Amino acid sequence: MAIDQTALQKLVEKMLGDLGAAMGAALVIAGDRLGLYRALAGAGPIDSVELAHKTGCDERYVREWLAQQAASGYLDYQSASGRYLMTPEQELVFATEGSPAFVPGAFEIVSAVIRDEPKIREAFKSGRGVGWHEHDAGLFSGTERFFRPVYAAHLLTQWLPALEGVGEKLARGARVADVGCGHGVTTVLMAKAFPRSSFVGFDYHQPSLDRAAAAAHEAGVAGNLSFQQASAKDFPGKFELVACFDCLHDMGDPVGVAAHVLETLEKDGTWMIVEPFAHDRLADNLNPIGRFAYAASTMVCTPASRAQEVGLALGAQAGEKRIREVVTAGGFARFRRVAETPFNMVFEARP
Repeated sequence: MAIDQTALQKLVEKMLGDLGAAMGAALVIAGDRLGLYRALAGAGPIDSVELAHKTGCDERYVREWLAQQAASGYLDYQSASGRYLMTPEQELVFATEGSPAFVPGAFEIVSAVIRDEPKIREAFKSGRGVGWHEHDAGLFSGTERFFRPVYAAHLLTQWLPALEGVGEKLARGARVADVGCGHGVTTVLMAKAFPRSSFVGFDYHQPSLDRAAAAAHEAGVAGNLSFQQASAKDFPGKFELVACFDCLHDMGDPVGVAAHVLETLEKDGTWMIVEPFAHDRLADNLNPIGRFAYAASTMVCTPASRAQEVGLALGAQAGEKRIREVVTAGGFARFRRVAETPFNMVFEARP
């Protein structure tokens, strides 16, 4: 078979870039945990000696780290002075925890799934699943840090207001279930914004619920919310609003979940479903977002679903058409997309 040397060269060049990014993931995590990024933010041009002094780190390691960050385009290097500068845009991405562009949490996820690779490799051969609780703990903390800025930026200002009549109900006082709440980021955000409403976060993973309860206490909103261990198919209660944030596709039986949500809703209730942004056609998802989402789906989402009953394995790029089929199969009569961001789609389902 003839080899196209130009095509081969382009592929090798791409792989070199990918290898640099993969190796650099560990350095992003180190820079985040050592406070290097935070020390660089707002400091102006700085050299390795000054940064090492500010952070209590060894200068030789810091010097090499700075060079790698500049080669990655994560910092600017001023060759005339030999100093490094963090731009305002780089600050938002690496040093500002609440920024919607903040990414170090995603690198924690990457680190966790690499450690979990032997389990996923075995699942490839057996066809069995790997439950959320079976993953490295870095997945849980990384997920919280990665998703929190997105939810903080959009949930209260865009997503909830897009739901018909829900904002008014929450302001008056409504009962709300956050199903698959994880560390409770969304539950706490809503409870703090709507003190007259009551919120229950449900999850099957007790360590995540423990973290959620601590976060609620830290935020001072423990009075109008609680957390309970339950699955998405058996959580108790009656609610005006049920919400699922980036988790329906992880569930083994999402149709069964839809049917149970319908049972728990009041007659005029609403189910808010937030899912990763995806087009319905695979060809339309072959882009940087799809690249990351399919990787996460292979390593986390599909194994999680296969570890449960039914194991439908929607995947993280299911798309609106597939989500609609699942929700209507569960008995919902009305379904519409109400909002979207580059990373999420928000759906409203009603009886």
